Amino acid sequence: MLVDFNILPEESRVWIYQANRSFTEQEIEEIQSKLDTFIDSWTAHGSDLQAGHLVKYKRFIVIALNQNLNMASGCSIDASVSFIQQLEKDYNVDLLDKMNVSYKQGEFIAYKPLVDFKKMAKDKAISKNTIVFNNLVTNIAEFKENWEVPASESWHNRFVK
Repeated sequence: MLVDFNILPEESRVWIYQANRSFTEQEIEEIQSKLDTFIDSWTAHGSDLQAGHLVKYKRFIVIALNQNLNMASGCSIDASVSFIQQLEKDYNVDLLDKMNVSYKQGEFIAYKPLVDFKKMAKDKAISKNTIVFNNLVTNIAEFKENWEVPASESWHNRFVK
């Protein structure tokens, strides 16, 4: 059951998928429509799942699930991953590679393989104050408070001095 992301409880579980490129406005409209359709029919053991979505910075797909009503099952999580894999194929984009880092460079969002990010940190091209996206947050409250933070306040801190 599709609901507005902004009305979901703070403890709702989130999954964040970062793209290796920005989406066009047309792609965002299509992706949002596909997300609406998927979430509206998303179930766990035949029960509706109350969920919503966001597309942030033309680069991140965020899906949130109200687990107070129904928990995601293995099959429902598999269905969401299959859906994301289909988006990867449809738009020739990488959404599931967790070995990449997104961070802000001024108003722009940069995307680098982790190995390049580590090298940039070593070379002082980024610092502990660089704004990074912590895609390991698990719920809406963490998403609001700890998703977009200085590297020093994220798991990225091990690379910046």
